[in-house]
Amino acid sequence: MRTVPMLLFDGDCGFCTTAVRWIERNVSPHCESVAWQRADLRGIGVTRQRAQREALWVTPAGTVYGGADAVSKLLLSAGGGWSLLGALLMVKPVRRVAHGVYRLVADNRSRLPGTTDACSRSKARTRHT
Repeated sequence: MRTVPMLLFDGDCGFCTTAVRWIERNVSPHCESVAWQRADLRGIGVTRQRAQREALWVTPAGTVYGGADAVSKLLLSAGGGWSLLGALLMVKPVRRVAHGVYRLVADNRSRLPGTTDACSRSKARTRHT
């Protein structure tokens, strides 16, 4: 059984990888960051389609949070001011906006700096699966 949460992200996406590395350096969340391509998705109980669509936060007990909720959990785990931001993201009106912003970024990551061809392919696979 895991003892720390796990952040699953798209390791083939340059934007996603750059974002996770920045978070590791500057936010210092209490988790293990793992590219979903290297994770045992079946063992975690996550489909490949979901892992392609959004970042995932997996608790040691196996609860999975996706997208903006995963970001909130990540920030909460970091403590300090970051945890205040994470808590704010869970407040109903803010949460709704956070989900919209997350979807906007995730759905358009192929247009953002640091992206690779994998970002476009991942988006296309998600639409067709």
